[in-house]
Amino acid sequence: MSSIVRTGSGLPRGERTLNPFAIVDGAAGLITFVEEVFDGEERVAARTPLPSGSLIHAEVALGDSVLLVADRQPGWPVMPALLQVYVHDARQVLDRATARGAVVVTKVTPFYGGEDLARMRDPWGNFWWLYAPAQGAGAVPSWEGGSAYVFDSLDTALRARTG
Repeated sequence: MSSIVRTGSGLPRGERTLNPFAIVDGAAGLITFVEEVFDGEERVAARTPLPSGSLIHAEVALGDSVLLVADRQPGWPVMPALLQVYVHDARQVLDRATARGAVVVTKVTPFYGGEDLARMRDPWGNFWWLYAPAQGAGAVPSWEGGSAYVFDSLDTALRARTG
């Protein structure tokens, strides 16, 4: 059965089926953050500044995915992204991110399915879910009688967000 979405060889070279987009104040700073925290690489040829110098489009490759970013324009709302990233070491990523102004939302926690989970909010308001290979025993999810921390930490951070 064929799919309505394009994949693999049906895409332009280097592209992916789904690419998240964030509209923020200070897109160039977000690009630097992603480069320094995740070893991302900006696709320099995609950088499209307006005459004002603000970015209307930019792309940062992250592993086999691409994050699209732009500066908020007059009258536009900031549109932060919710992003899930598979990493090798969630603690290392959190350390790199907090050194650059991110806030830990969920500390590294054993998670259902044999992964460790951590979350952070970057200085632009994007929330990042970090999944890494489990360092210890997997957690029992709260719906099976385990800790509610994984849900509660996110719930608290999202409820505290304004605008």
